[in-house]
Amino acid sequence: MKILAVCGSGLGTSFMVEMNINQVLGELGITGVEVSHSDLSSATAGDADVFFLAKDIAEGGSHLGEVIVLDNIIDMDELREKVRQMAEEKNLI
Repeated sequence: MKILAVCGSGLGTSFMVEMNINQVLGELGITGVEVSHSDLSSATAGDADVFFLAKDIAEGGSHLGEVIVLDNIIDMDELREKVRQMAEEKNLI
């Protein structure tokens, strides 16, 4: 399974979200998931199974497929809940 964190420029924000997703996956004991980051204009539907996007660019990412929208990209509680929910839906936990 592959997760892609996406932001407008593909640099700081998406990299931070990528690191935080990896942290949460580790906390949940989930292995075998590849997490990377990208900018919105380069991301394509085939790049990942699940895409994490900030609320401000969510509309631009509607073409990507399964998108999880983060209301606040620095809220670790929100990220933990959304990663946990995604992992349950994907039978990873």
